[in-house]
Amino acid sequence: MTAVVTTGVPLLADAVDAQGVPVTRVDWRPPMPGTRDDLATVAADPLRADANRRAVEAVLGVTASLVDVAPASEVLGLEAGQFLHAGPPITWERASGPLRGGLMAAAAFEGLVDDPEDAPARFERGDFTLEPCHHHSAVGPMAGVVSPSMWMFVLEDRASGRRTFCSLNEGLGKVLRYGAYEPSVLTRLRWMRDVLGPLLRRAVAGTPEPVDVTGILTQMLQMGDEAHNRNRAGTLMLLRDLSPALVSCGADPADVAEVLRFVGGNDHFFLNLAMPACKLALDAARGIEGATMVVAMARNGTDFGIQVAGTGDEWFTGPAQVPEGLFLGDFGPDDANPDIGDSAITETAGIGGFAMATAPAIVRLVGGSVPDALAATRRMHEICLAENPRWSIPVLEFQGVPTGIDVTRVCRTGILPQINTGMAGKVAGTGQVGAGLVTPPAEVFPAALARLAELARSRGAVTDLR
Repeated sequence: MTAVVTTGVPLLADAVDAQGVPVTRVDWRPPMPGTRDDLATVAADPLRADANRRAVEAVLGVTASLVDVAPASEVLGLEAGQFLHAGPPITWERASGPLRGGLMAAAAFEGLVDDPEDAPARFERGDFTLEPCHHHSAVGPMAGVVSPSMWMFVLEDRASGRRTFCSLNEGLGKVLRYGAYEPSVLTRLRWMRDVLGPLLRRAVAGTPEPVDVTGILTQMLQMGDEAHNRNRAGTLMLLRDLSPALVSCGADPADVAEVLRFVGGNDHFFLNLAMPACKLALDAARGIEGATMVVAMARNGTDFGIQVAGTGDEWFTGPAQVPEGLFLGDFGPDDANPDIGDSAITETAGIGGFAMATAPAIVRLVGGSVPDALAATRRMHEICLAENPRWSIPVLEFQGVPTGIDVTRVCRTGILPQINTGMAGKVAGTGQVGAGLVTPPAEVFPAALARLAELARSRGAVTDLR
C-alpha cells in the first residue's frame, strides 16, 4: 500500500488521510534564524557524539543522599554581608522586585539592619556582596536568597563525594523566596534557624541509612508528583524516613510536634531536596569538552541564563519571560514579575515541566489541560539526548523522562524547554501571585551554539564553514 509522509501545514495530510492512505505527519520546523553555519560546525565536531554519551552517562550515574542539614556559614563559608541568589550574576541596580524583597528580608534576618526598608541603601552603597547560588554548588527556589544563618540541606553522591546544597522550604504565600519581608516572614525564618534546622540535623544524623533522595524521586514520579510544583508524595515519604529519628532524638516534644506539623503541612517541602539532587546529577557532566548538553537553567527575575557542559561556567543570558498561567485572588498578569528561581534545574534534569505527563493534576495549578501535559512530555523528548530509565512515567508505558537538553536540537527544531513555575509579585514585598508555564528566551540557545562552534573551530577539529 502507498504511504505518504507530510510536513508543514496539515491540509495535504488531511486530504490524503480522507482517501484512506496511511499518512505519517512530521512536525518539521526550520532551524532558528542565524544558526545554520554553527549547527553545521558543531555537527561536524568529532568530539560531540562521544562527549554527549559521556555526559549522559555521568548524569544518569549519580545518586543523591541526604547526609546533613547545616548552616550556610558552616557548609558554604558565608560570612556576614554575603548573600547568594538564584539565577545568573546580577547587581542590586538590576535586581527585580522579588529578589530585592528577598535580600531585604535576609538582611533584617541577619541583624544587619533593624528594618528591611533600611536595607536598599546598604545594598546601593555596596556594603553587601551578591553571588549566584550556582557558583557555590547550591540552588535556591524563586529569589533563592541564602544568608549565613540559614540552614541548608546537604546532598552527596556517595560514589564521588561531590555535594550540593539548598535552603529549607518556607511554604507558600508571604515568604522570603517570593520577595516578602513583613514581620511574619522574619518570625518564620528565626524559627527555622532556631528549631527546624537543628532538629532536622539531629534526625538526619539519627537515621540508620542516609535518605535516598534519588530513590524518593523515582517513587514520587509514579505517585502523581513531577517534583517542581507538585511534591506532595515526596514530602510525605521524606517525613516517613525522618520521623522515627526525629521523635526519638530527645528534643522537646512540643518542638518535634511543630516540626512534624510544619513539614507535613507544606507540600512543597521536598522541592528543596529535588533541586540539589538534580544539580548534583547535572554537575557531573560539567567540563566535558565538546558536549552540547545543558547543565543549568536559572533565572534571577531579570535574566534567564543557561550553562552548557562543553563551555565551562560561562552563562548565556537573555531577558526572563513572564509566565502564563493561573493567578491567586485578584492578582493578574500585570502583577507578575518575570520568571525567577533556580528551580528550573528540575526541568534541566528531565522532571518538573518535562515530566508533566506523570502529574496531570498539575494543570489545575499552572493551567492547560491533561492532553497538554502529555503532549509537553512527548515534545521535550525531541530536544533531549536520552531518557532516564530510573525516572519513568506510567501513563507513557513507563518511558523514562526526557533527559539531557541538547543545544543543537533546540536550535534545529525551534522547540524551547517548558518550565512550570510559581509567579512572584513584581513589587518587592508582595509574595506569590500565581503559577504557570514559561520557556527560556530563544536567543540563549543560538548564543550557546555559537560558543560551541567557536570552541570546535579553535581546536582545529572542524573547518570554519561560514
